[in-house]
Formats: sequence, C-alpha cells, structure tokens
Amino acid sequence: MTAAAQEYPVSMPEARLLIVEDDERLATLTSEYLTQSGFEVAMESRGDRAVDRILADDPDLVVLDLMLPGEDGLSVCRRVRPQWSGPILMLTARGDEIDQVLGLEMGADDYVAKPVSPRLLLARIRALLRRKQGPEDDGEKVIVGSLVVDRTTREARIDDAVLEMTSAEFDLLWLLASNAGKPLSREELIRELRGIEYDGLDRSMDVRVSQLRRKLAQDPRHKDRIKTVRGVGYQFAPET
Repeated sequence: MTAAAQEYPVSMPEARLLIVEDDERLATLTSEYLTQSGFEVAMESRGDRAVDRILADDPDLVVLDLMLPGEDGLSVCRRVRPQWSGPILMLTARGDEIDQVLGLEMGADDYVAKPVSPRLLLARIRALLRRKQGPEDDGEKVIVGSLVVDRTTREARIDDAVLEMTSAEFDLLWLLASNAGKPLSREELIRELRGIEYDGLDRSMDVRVSQLRRKLAQDPRHKDRIKTVRGVGYQFAPET
C-alpha cells in the first residue's frame, strides 16, 4: 500500500475523476497521486474537447483548470452545467479572486488556487464526493410552503418544478433550510460546506447565496426566503 493510500483510507472506492489540465506533467503527477488514493482517473488536455468529454464519460467529479487551450475553464463550466450536474472543482491562479468568483457563478462547486498540494486537492475531492453521496437514511426533507428540499434525492422543488442547481448550491440550501430561523455566520457556512476556516476575505458563500436567491425568486413566494443578518451572515426565513 502506498503512503497516500495509508494516510487517506479510501471511503469511496473506484470513484471516477476527469482531470482537465493542459500541463501534461502536472496532470500526470496528479493523476498518479489520485490513482494511488483509490480513484479511477482520466485526463483531457484541451478545453474545446472538455464539454463533450464530460458528457460522454459522465465522471463522478471533474477537476477543471481555468486556463486551457481552445476554450477556457469558465466557458467549459458554463456550457456543461445545463446538461451535467456533477461536482466541478476548479483550479485558479493563486489569489485571483475575480476568477474564483466567476468560477462559482458559472457553476463550479469549489475552487483551489494553484499551485495546490496533492493532499489539499485530495481532501477537497473527498469532501465534494461525500456531499454528492448524501445521507444513508431516507425521508430527510425540509418543507416550507410550496418549497420542498429533499436531502435523500438531493432535489429542491417548488410545487412540482425541480430547481436546477449545482451540488454546492443544494448543500447551502439544505444547511440554511434545515436551520430555518437561525442566523448562520460565514465562518460556520464555510467551515461546514468547504471544510476550511474563514479567512475574512472568502466570497464564495456570498456568491452562492446570491445564486440561490435568484433561483428561489423564480417563484415570488420565495423571493425573500434567504435574509442577510447584518454583522452575522444569513438566515433562512421559515415565513416571508
């Protein structure tokens, strides 16, 4: 058994990953590390082939570089999202907040800044896959009027219409809705959903809240469902 496999016991055997990265050496080293950690890994080097590759392979998770030949990662993310709902972990330049925010707005579930350590990348991949799997027990729902958030099926519905959202957006909606009436700080949201400590600058939760508000606002009954609590964070309103 390799050192990587010993340190990170495999909890999701044979999950299939697609790495979209044009740096051949980096992609190969990353692929080898993740393979040793128990994953089945495929690679794609061009952005203009990425959408078709994702749809054809239907991997459990995509690691998507921002800068790619043929088509950039933001465009790939935007184009694939209407047809594919799996987790996307975007690789961005270190400290480039604009690209990180844009990535989330285009539908990425999380991001890490390059250069990224293999251990951190592995931890983020495992966290996203655990959330994708969902709970083992059945019947976990939050019902607020016409809005139903079902953690078993990982669907949110208004009446009979399913809201299209990314895995990360669903996780945020579930966390807020299951704590309806309780303000949750950015620190709590980031720690729970991204598995890291809030550095005071991370805007990922603000972006996701904004996306959720737009989707809930498709029905006027839920337009003001998520409220900003000044100096604290956000609160899901059981009544509006």
